[in-house]
Amino acid sequence: MTTDILKQSVVVFSKNYLPINQINIKRAIILLVSGKAEPLEFFDTRQIAVHSPNMVLFVPEHIRLKINHIEKSWKVPSVTRREILRRDKYSCQYCGSTKQLTLDHVIPLSKGGKHTWDNVVVACEPCNNSKGARTPQQAGLSLCNKPKAPSHPIINFADHFWKEHKAQFKTKN
Repeated sequence: MTTDILKQSVVVFSKNYLPINQINIKRAIILLVSGKAEPLEFFDTRQIAVHSPNMVLFVPEHIRLKINHIEKSWKVPSVTRREILRRDKYSCQYCGSTKQLTLDHVIPLSKGGKHTWDNVVVACEPCNNSKGARTPQQAGLSLCNKPKAPSHPIINFADHFWKEHKAQFKTKN
């Protein structure tokens, strides 16, 4: 029971109300008690009751930093096999297979394609062999996802947060 409460997480917003991270409840308590964060209360925000021998602490699901969030520098990673596999979630972008994975240039290098984020995808060997030195359209294949460079982790988290909580934050007309 106690460990279940400590496994719960709290969403942290920046001073400018940008959702930036999800942290464990222990870290949230430290930020709240030290005065570095304040509770954020939205429409249906519930609070998590944390019991100690002397008191009960109610921790909100969302907190906002009162201090400036120092952003670590981040740059788009190099186009490497590992990064392409991670971006494409280790699955073929033509058929979805997770076996015999290779990299494929959407527009082949022989046809003027470049080794860039928007031209390299994960492909299984059968799809890559059937595509050959042709474009996906010429080979009768279509991409599951359009290839693109990874974006900043905080932007990804914020996008995911707002998509997940869209209905909760709709204003009532």
